[in-house]
Amino acid sequence: MEAIDAHIHLDMYSESDAGRMIEELPASQVAALIAVSMNLDSCRRTREYQRRAPNRIYAAYGFHPEQELPTGDELEQLLTWMGERVDEMTAVGEIGLPYYMRKEAEADGGAFDLAPYVGLLERFIEQAAQWNKPVVLHAVYEDADLVCDVLGKYGIEKAHFHWFKGSSQTVQRMIEAGYYISITPDVQYEEEIQTLVRMYPLEQLMVETDGPWPFEGPFLGRATHPIMIHAVIEQIARIKGIPLEETAAVILANTKRFYGLPEHLG
Repeated sequence: MEAIDAHIHLDMYSESDAGRMIEELPASQVAALIAVSMNLDSCRRTREYQRRAPNRIYAAYGFHPEQELPTGDELEQLLTWMGERVDEMTAVGEIGLPYYMRKEAEADGGAFDLAPYVGLLERFIEQAAQWNKPVVLHAVYEDADLVCDVLGKYGIEKAHFHWFKGSSQTVQRMIEAGYYISITPDVQYEEEIQTLVRMYPLEQLMVETDGPWPFEGPFLGRATHPIMIHAVIEQIARIKGIPLEETAAVILANTKRFYGLPEHLG
């Protein structure tokens, strides 16, 4: 059965590698990709891939939090650009909070001011609410609770936490709010992710590669490719004790429903 890679940085591959992957999607039984973006230049590249394969590539536009903050002018330029393309934009993302950058700064003994990043996140979430678009989130551990607060403030119901990690209390809060998470290939070898799969309802799960991010275990030394999501689905089925075909069908339906994708996909 076909599946959807719910989170990939297509623009971070070389043009030749990205083009080859797009051509290989039918043979790989990958119905579509949700291609997320890092900043305005990234959004523009993502849009070009979406225009090249409009029935396979669905674009999310945003600003990844694990980088230096945009200037005021840069932010307004990005939001204006996104606002002019609302009809072609599947979601707002990738947005969130800089957990890893903050932890690195703190480990080096430096101070890190999170407040401007929270303000940036609020701008994007406020716009997503106005545009009636889902949000794709980079928010792990204690940051996820803060993000949940912001989502609640603006009444966002369609929230996708990609490659999520967090406490059981946060997981329960997200489940009750109806938020979705996506599982990566490291579910094959990471106990933390396997535990998360056991806790989270199948009806709120998607799968992703976060490519070109590399993986270990059985994927060590392999370039990250959307075809890897089939192994993720197989592992989810094993962990939950649900037949593979049923697991794949539910995850495919989840992703279509969340992102408003055409029913004929897959």
